[in-house]
Amino acid sequence: MPILNENVLPDDFSLTVPVVVVGNGPSGICLSYLLSGYTPYLASGATHPNPLLLGKLQERPELSFLDQDLEYLCEGLEGRSNNPVAVLFDSLILPDSDFGSDCTSPLQWHHKPEQAISHLVFGKGPPGGVWHAMEGSMLTLSLAKWMELPGLRLKDWVREKRRNLRNDRVTPGEIASYYKHYVSIMGLQDNFVRNTHILSVRRMTCDQETGEREDQTYCLPGHHKNCYAYSEHGVSKGLWEVRGVQKVNENLEVPFAVCAENVVLATGTQDKPAWLGVKGEDLPYVCHDFRQFEEAISRRMVDEISEPILIIGAGLTAADAVLAAHHLNIPVYHAFRRYVSDPALIFNQLPKVLYPEYHKVHQMMQLQVQGNSDATSYPGYTSYPKHQVVAFTKDKKCILEGDRSRQVLRISMAVVLIGANPNLSFLPDDGQYLAVNSQQPISCRHNPVDIDPITYESTQEPSLFAMGPLVGDNFVRFLKGGAIAIASALQKRRCPLEVRTSNEASSESSLGI
Repeated sequence: MPILNENVLPDDFSLTVPVVVVGNGPSGICLSYLLSGYTPYLASGATHPNPLLLGKLQERPELSFLDQDLEYLCEGLEGRSNNPVAVLFDSLILPDSDFGSDCTSPLQWHHKPEQAISHLVFGKGPPGGVWHAMEGSMLTLSLAKWMELPGLRLKDWVREKRRNLRNDRVTPGEIASYYKHYVSIMGLQDNFVRNTHILSVRRMTCDQETGEREDQTYCLPGHHKNCYAYSEHGVSKGLWEVRGVQKVNENLEVPFAVCAENVVLATGTQDKPAWLGVKGEDLPYVCHDFRQFEEAISRRMVDEISEPILIIGAGLTAADAVLAAHHLNIPVYHAFRRYVSDPALIFNQLPKVLYPEYHKVHQMMQLQVQGNSDATSYPGYTSYPKHQVVAFTKDKKCILEGDRSRQVLRISMAVVLIGANPNLSFLPDDGQYLAVNSQQPISCRHNPVDIDPITYESTQEPSLFAMGPLVGDNFVRFLKGGAIAIASALQKRRCPLEVRTSNEASSESSLGI
């Protein structure tokens, strides 16, 4: 069986990889940065708007945050993530950001190559993940500073490319380029293996008496046996076997298998668009991807003289579709399950000054309600709040049901944009057994991976970690906490603090310090 192309692997690759990261988006990139020896400390003379947190930080300023008691530091903090370490590091990297403050971060980053942990990051394309597939002209929801990774200010980097920023927001295309450039400028590129598709992640089975593998698995050259992990108390539960294929060129995919002591799931959420689960949803005129909708526009499958398109959903991607169609005078029916005034609706949470285009869609949703004869502000657009799709028919009709009515709409195309689910098909049962509710599929918003809140390690599988949207951190600003939590856990297991401080003291003594 062919193996992974050796040219893409680090020169010092040994028997097993200590860490394999599945997913090369911002989560995987940030974790790679930390595993490469970049370490956060409290800067000398640093301040923080939270005096209680600052007091805790000043108790052991000589310790890196990878060595700190993260659970202690998290106590009493509140924020917009359900994961306490994510809230902690969002507060440290962007102090009081939600209140419009631009406080200086109290963190200072040091590069300590001797503390690096060897790792590989697998991704389908270039570093940046799904950002390379997003539409390039829309502006991101998050501010530029919320999208950046440690050590490289996104705002400064973008300003080198264009003269100004509109409301401190950037395009997905710029974000994708920034993440790709980040990997290069930080020297992380040797850890990234692109053009890969992961087929399976499973525990390896070993005969603990002989140390021989029970099945034939191909690792890297010369490393075919004894692929299990040791711990302080003997043989651990076992290594992970990561299998996949790497696309070498248009006509060749090479299978590979790698052994890993730890696996980190950082796949994000955009692989599998969510479906409504109604009759006729698989008909050709029903699509579930914004790119399919764009392609239909470019091929003039829908235009200003066609039957209206039906856009389903009340999130930002659905709003982008409404804006694109309205700009081209394509008639639109817009159906969504909530009331327009529902506080949970994303538009009711966005400042109007920063997000004028989404405020415009919200206005359209309010004014152009079906049955409102006075609605003339946005001709060609009709909204259907508190409506659900019952079925699609072969003759391009959609049956909609509201609180007190049911109606049939004749349409040219239906665009279902109600979110996406992670693709964990490389795990048994799509990873469902890892979820908070193991009786339901993993959902990044409603049923995330169940993790230890301080280490981000799965509660079901030792040495399996998850981060980013898989654990409910759907914004880049919060995934940095997950990277810190995982790097801290791995560092502490690799070399306990007592051993490190003892060795450092011995080194200082030998140097006459």
